[in-house]
Amino acid sequence: MSSTATMTPPLSTDKRVRLSIMMFLQFAVWGAWYVVFYPYLIRRGFTDQQAGALMGTMALGAIFSMLFVGSLADRFFSSERIMAVCHLVGAGLLYLMAQIQEPSQFWTLFAVALAYALLYNPTLALANAVTFTHVPDGTRDFPGIRVLGTIGWIVVCFLIDRLFIRKVMGAEGVVEELPASATNGPLLLAAGISAVLGVYCLFLPHTPPTGKQGDAIPFLKALDLFKDYSFAVFFTVSFVITIVLAFYFTSTANFLEKGVGVTNVGTTMLIGQIAELILLPLLPLFLWRFGMKWVLAVGMLAWGIRYALFALGGPTGLPFALVILGVALHGVCFDFFFAAGFIHVDNEAPRDIRASGQSLYSFLNYGVGMWLGNMLAGYVAAWCTDPETGTVDWTKFWMVPSIGVLLSLAVFLVFFHTHVPGEQGQARDRKAA
Repeated sequence: MSSTATMTPPLSTDKRVRLSIMMFLQFAVWGAWYVVFYPYLIRRGFTDQQAGALMGTMALGAIFSMLFVGSLADRFFSSERIMAVCHLVGAGLLYLMAQIQEPSQFWTLFAVALAYALLYNPTLALANAVTFTHVPDGTRDFPGIRVLGTIGWIVVCFLIDRLFIRKVMGAEGVVEELPASATNGPLLLAAGISAVLGVYCLFLPHTPPTGKQGDAIPFLKALDLFKDYSFAVFFTVSFVITIVLAFYFTSTANFLEKGVGVTNVGTTMLIGQIAELILLPLLPLFLWRFGMKWVLAVGMLAWGIRYALFALGGPTGLPFALVILGVALHGVCFDFFFAAGFIHVDNEAPRDIRASGQSLYSFLNYGVGMWLGNMLAGYVAAWCTDPETGTVDWTKFWMVPSIGVLLSLAVFLVFFHTHVPGEQGQARDRKAA
């Protein structure tokens, strides 16, 4: 709900439905396999280092592919057709990943997983670009569509438990329940959803390239956004914060299982997704009431508080309640930082490089920031681990990213200033014309 919300027409029902289904399937593909991929690999005899490297292919894919595909969408091909090709080929690669199950085939699996990551990651930015192109008011309309992505993630996580958890006869005739990670079913499910999404993308609203022949490469034009002081501060602080945000995505499942004693880790982490589901439709109201700067600041602060709660957490009583509260803060952490960030990029970037602007933001955050954060989390975990007992000092571990976020927040509050929504992008559009 921007200041111009009352001056723009409502989003048509047809486009809302089509874009919402796209978001639902986009995140259902990712959630179907990624949540259980690490324990799936460990069960098949891959080492922790190999499993970590395979998980890290998603960040590597973001680093190497997002800007390139964003440039294609800005200059040469329609965004929806690029998405269709990526998801259709990705379906085949996910099927191959499900067939490669031996640790001796690590490098083969790594190559296939990296190839898939190179295709999937750009579709995250392209899905945003398609949405922003066809909604009358991005600040007002985007959250209501993006929330379907969260619903897709939640639905598919429940679905893999229902489809792939099975009971077997264990030792001494005792019935044991095997988790979804005991089968390659989630990868096959993801392949099927990816194929469906690939075909569906052909029926999305047409989103042709907006760059002009002879223009500068969109990637280079997107870098011009750094010439704006506040935008440079936004990108730089977001990048630094994302490095420490990676601690959550890399280490929370292990922390819940080994540090807190949680058995149903996946279901527990869904608490955060449900909180995200509740808050995301309300994001336009918060942006209208408090402005972009303070919404982003609250999102950053929530990450620092979450890590502090984890540092104080434990398996019982109040410490356990603090952990659950930290998980539930995901709604504020994601919606007020990542979702609001994508809206800010759309407001600031000129029309002809919106796809590259979204890709640049995704490149720095989902790509380089997450990859560096994964590496840093591993070093910090080793530093916090007792070499004799192998026990991790989780309090010390979680205080590192908490302090990092709060320091970055202080820099953001001092140096970041917002423009009138869309003012910069519109000014650049006029100059380009």
